[in-house]
Amino acid sequence: MLNKIIEFSIKNKLIVGLFTIVLIGYGAYQFTQLPIDAVPDITDNQVQVITSAPSLGATDIERLITFQIEQANSNIPGLKEIRSFSRFGLSAITIVFDDATDVYWARQQVTERLSAVKDKIPKGIGSPTLAPVTTGLGEIYQYVVRAKPGFEKKYDETELRTIQDWIVRRQLIGVEGVAEVSSFGGKLKQYEVAIDPGKLKSHNITIADVFTALEKNNQNAGGAYIEKGSRVLYIRTEGLINTIENIKDIAIKNTANGTPLFIRDVADVRIGSAIRYGAMTYNGEGEVSGAIVMMLKGANSNIVIKNIKERIAQIRKTLPEGVIIEPFIDRTKMVNNSIATVGKNLIEGALIVLLVLIFFLGNVRAGLIVASVIPLAMLFAVILMNLFGVSGNLMSLGALDFGLIVDGAVIIVEACLFSLHSRKQGEITQNQMDGVVLETSTRMRNVAVFGELIILIVYIPIFTLRGIEGKMFLPMAQTIAFALFGAFVLSLTYIPMMTALFLKKTITHKQNFSDRMMEKLENFYQPLLNKALGIPRIIIGTTLSLFVLALITLSFIGGEFMPSLEEGDFAVETRVLPGSNLQTSMTAISQGAKILLEKFPEVEKVVGKTGSSEVPTDPMPIDASDMMVILKDKSDWTSASTFDELAAKMAKELEAVPGVSYGFQYPVQMRFNELMTGARQDVVCKIYGENLDTLALYATKLGKIVNTVEGTSDLYVETVTGMPQIVIEYNRPAIAQYDLNIEDINRIVNTAFAGQSTGLIYEDEKSFDLVVRLAGEKRKGVADVQNLLIPTPNGSQIPLSQLATVEITEGPNQIQREDAKRRIVVGFNVRGRDVQSIVNELQEKVATKINFPPGYYPTYGGAFENLNAAKDRLLVAVPISLILIFILLYFAFKSVKQGLLIYSAIPLS
Repeated sequence: MLNKIIEFSIKNKLIVGLFTIVLIGYGAYQFTQLPIDAVPDITDNQVQVITSAPSLGATDIERLITFQIEQANSNIPGLKEIRSFSRFGLSAITIVFDDATDVYWARQQVTERLSAVKDKIPKGIGSPTLAPVTTGLGEIYQYVVRAKPGFEKKYDETELRTIQDWIVRRQLIGVEGVAEVSSFGGKLKQYEVAIDPGKLKSHNITIADVFTALEKNNQNAGGAYIEKGSRVLYIRTEGLINTIENIKDIAIKNTANGTPLFIRDVADVRIGSAIRYGAMTYNGEGEVSGAIVMMLKGANSNIVIKNIKERIAQIRKTLPEGVIIEPFIDRTKMVNNSIATVGKNLIEGALIVLLVLIFFLGNVRAGLIVASVIPLAMLFAVILMNLFGVSGNLMSLGALDFGLIVDGAVIIVEACLFSLHSRKQGEITQNQMDGVVLETSTRMRNVAVFGELIILIVYIPIFTLRGIEGKMFLPMAQTIAFALFGAFVLSLTYIPMMTALFLKKTITHKQNFSDRMMEKLENFYQPLLNKALGIPRIIIGTTLSLFVLALITLSFIGGEFMPSLEEGDFAVETRVLPGSNLQTSMTAISQGAKILLEKFPEVEKVVGKTGSSEVPTDPMPIDASDMMVILKDKSDWTSASTFDELAAKMAKELEAVPGVSYGFQYPVQMRFNELMTGARQDVVCKIYGENLDTLALYATKLGKIVNTVEGTSDLYVETVTGMPQIVIEYNRPAIAQYDLNIEDINRIVNTAFAGQSTGLIYEDEKSFDLVVRLAGEKRKGVADVQNLLIPTPNGSQIPLSQLATVEITEGPNQIQREDAKRRIVVGFNVRGRDVQSIVNELQEKVATKINFPPGYYPTYGGAFENLNAAKDRLLVAVPISLILIFILLYFAFKSVKQGLLIYSAIPLS
């Protein structure tokens, strides 16, 4: 059949030429449609369930929310694992499914179970919601909304956040391919009724009275319509609050002398803000607002970023004077860096192959014919990449080997040149040329087919990889297979046609440069070969000795899942002491930013992200921050020549900031680590157990051992205890004596300190919460909690201290769970050494120095876990591939002896 195809191609050159033109045109079009990214998206199929419950601590969050949701979703088909994170005010659960599960079907299953579990979650403490359908590569665009120089006093944090939410976000969320625009930083505007408890007591009213008055005086209604002659008049009321004066003028009750008591008599009405769990700073100069734009899973990042930038350009025209949008993370930068690297390598590789072909074939036309297979095979591969959903990235395009692609074409063209050279000198006709090419191509085709099949078999082990390692390396094998398939088709059709059409038909036996060079090489090699054949035992012994030496060396070589990709910027994980407030974290970020900007000219800007965004897919506490260090082009660097060197120098300078730890990573790599393992570091040691104090104790011991292992850096030991808390422990007999109940007292405590919304206030299309809480100066310490007045049924008010013990204690900071077990994380990054040798040394030291109690055990994850998973699968797949290669060699030579002789080149090489 292959011979028939070759014969048809030579006899129907026009048809093959037209098909080649179609391939070029269609391939060029498909190239414009190819999704381009820096690296493959290795994120698992995940569904995140987020529940915000501002009034609950970590233990209550775990018991009342996290555990209930975990149990409800533990039997969904295709489930791989469930990870959860419980912290004061927040529950974040990540439900991971296998790759065969459709993510939208998985979200539907989770939604159905959430509707059932809502009855088990106490009312009023939080409603579970699903995070956007995005991935680890989904955070494609991040920006700040800030005031221009000279306008800082006009636009404070509240104004900037309002502009972000109601002007910028509303327009960006409609961009095709955008899953979510998660606002970050600034202050969420509220209308605040700040109550003075002393005035409440003097007028003998309660917080509940104020709350009820506001609730009942903020509504519109209608009365249908009345008929007047031939017309109708619709009836509607205007009772919604729309100004601060409206709020002040609301009456709470009438006093004994009939005078109304207004809101303004007991509270200060003002523009306030919601309790904050996150902030954003710019260059250490002050607070700004901003957002993270998340891409829909499966969308084309090229197109989405292009659409976002076009929409941003439109939005800039609608912003108030003195406000600008400034991006600081743009995936285009990382993509362009990667694609520039790939493009440079591909062009250089193609030129080298072309020069080598011309050099050794001794024929420019032959070299150009063979080299033309490279772009055509690449276009063929691009068409199949789009068909099978493979994106263009560093792994897929960067793995192309032009030597493999032109292998079949070289065999045919070189054989044709040899056949022509063997004929007598003179001119030959086109028919004679066609005959020579047909005879030679059909004779050599089997040799080329066997070579290409062996090359494809080499990649079978990569095709067997699954999970994260499969998503990382499979695109490489697929792209090479597509290109080889294209080269195979071209060697049957295009190459015979072009060879017959364009090779010179004038045969001369005059030696060219290539012939003279090969003759010299043969003259040099022939004596060496003769000597080697004369001393077979020495040659075999030396070869075996080198082989044994190689095996010994191999046993000392470490293992790496994959090297880090230089993304162009740094994400510096910044942590202050647990329990620190938002201002302390922002101060640490500002100090660090100023140091980097002052001492490193490579830094373009520094944006600090403290705590969590509006959609907390990355749930950091307020004592943790990400310092995004945006760098200039590497060609402009002066302080260092590599990213590792620059990170080390920056870390050294940042040691000047006391009480703060800094860990350097790349933004996407850090996000990948977090989504894969629940932690941000390269290597993650997880200790499983039940008691938080015991977990913390052994995590500290493990952390000390990590510091003794060479090559570890940026150690992170998760803090699960030591969070200072004001704990109110109720005295039930006292509550019963005053005829009260805990539910009513809890409501008063929550309203007074956290604040409760009584409704919305509308400003045109904008809407803001109307919140009741104690004035800020009345929410400063334990005494304010103790003195909180609780109304009793007989009309009197008593301080909370008479109903409960109020004191500061230390409680759980956060609780992480995995597969229904509590865990604690010890993570570190790797510098200047391979992952495998580091973890092996660490495991040996842990085994000898730490004796875990029953029920407690460590595991080692992150890059090491992925490396081991890949090695386990390759241990099976590689031997199978080697056996298949030997079988092909046997069929090619019909001899076990000759097959083994050639096969021996595999281990020896």
